Amino acid sequence: MSLLQKLKSTPEGWETKPAERKSYYLYFAGQNAIYFLLANYLTTYLMFLGINPAKSAAVMLAVKVWDAINDALFGVIFDSVKFKSGKKYLPWLKISTILTPLATLLLFCIPASSGETTKLLWFAVAYIIWDTAYTLCDVPIYGSITAMTRNLEERSSMLSYKSIWAGVGIAFITLAGTVLVSEHVGASYTVVGAVTAVFAFVTMLPVLKTLKERHVPEKEESFTLRRMFSYLFQNKYLLIYYFGYFFYSAANISGALNLFVSYYLFNDTLFSLVVGACGTVPSLIFSLLVPSMLKKMDKMKLYRLCAVLMVVLSLIMWLVGYDNLILHIVLYVIRSVPLAIIGVIMFIFTPDCAEYGKYKTGIEAKGITFAIQTFMVKLTAAISGAMGMFLLGLKSTGWITVEVQSFEELQALGIQQSEHALDVLWFSYVMIPAIGCFIAYIIWKFYKLNDKDVQIMTDCNTGKISREEAEGMLSRKY
Repeated sequence: MSLLQKLKSTPEGWETKPAERKSYYLYFAGQNAIYFLLANYLTTYLMFLGINPAKSAAVMLAVKVWDAINDALFGVIFDSVKFKSGKKYLPWLKISTILTPLATLLLFCIPASSGETTKLLWFAVAYIIWDTAYTLCDVPIYGSITAMTRNLEERSSMLSYKSIWAGVGIAFITLAGTVLVSEHVGASYTVVGAVTAVFAFVTMLPVLKTLKERHVPEKEESFTLRRMFSYLFQNKYLLIYYFGYFFYSAANISGALNLFVSYYLFNDTLFSLVVGACGTVPSLIFSLLVPSMLKKMDKMKLYRLCAVLMVVLSLIMWLVGYDNLILHIVLYVIRSVPLAIIGVIMFIFTPDCAEYGKYKTGIEAKGITFAIQTFMVKLTAAISGAMGMFLLGLKSTGWITVEVQSFEELQALGIQQSEHALDVLWFSYVMIPAIGCFIAYIIWKFYKLNDKDVQIMTDCNTGKISREEAEGMLSRKY
């Protein structure tokens, strides 16, 4: 069999088709380009608008009040609504594929000439719209994997490879966004937002034609908020995993500060592309090896191992400092390997928790389960961005904020930050993510759900084996 035939083939026991899997992977390239745009450029964009960093951070966190209601409400609606087509996921994907790119563009079109109050109001409204739109795409695309196939190995493989394609979207926006707003080009963030919106729409569209829902429950659950909370509190591994994820992701402020680090500490915003490019090859190699790793090692054990490596390497990087350019690049590249593996594995745990939740409670609540994932992703993105602005906005930091459109304008003004401000920037960039990761590692030690038991629970949930048979096969009592 030729290499091309192998790429087009479907492993024995798998239910999805090659074209279906490719479009599923491609969707995440567009979705993650949008997510990465906000997670890594929104802080810089708002600070360039001349808005007080503390006020921007306050709006970000205030929007999360709506987000908490929005995600919980959508989780209930998603698990309750039954479309005439009989489809559970595709109708929502059709809506969000149009709405999410448009909401992204709206968010990056804040009038630069308006007053601070108008800018903050525009930001708050646009952020709420974007937040809602992102929920409409994130819950269905992740939840759809449970309708596409019941094969746990197939699910894990697809979720691993989708993370690689998510990296393609991130790489695209990193290159486009960094180059366009750099001091070498000088384009505005509105241009970057428009480019990202178009890219996202084109890459998210194909899945609407190829995705097949093979295993949608015929009987829809009747949900109330009380029943939803009852389900959540019984699904302890979902809570444990995302409690740890909260600290890991909320403290991951490196992306939000990346351009400032490159510009002020390494004297060129394009430096972030240099180190990123150096880390791409090893990251890609190990990302491609993850499916094979998961066949030999339980994913949570691999996950925790990478978390420890990330913490140790970050501590070394901080102690070495940023004066030795070559050593910094070497440490950055080495650290990119465990971070890449974490990125691939990160959301494979949610379908496992959904299966555990159904096995434990008898409730089919994938919408609520994946809504928790979406909520935590958006909440931690807002907190990490707000935290970066908050730290730089502290009076004790002494950070100088100016109103500009790009780093080209910033360079022309000749703004210099104090040595203390740069030290705070460096510590925040390297060590705060490491501290969050260390806390997450401690929490994840309590996650005891393993891959073999999840497959047994899945077989029981789908009627392949009886409850009594499952209890006898599980490695421990759950």
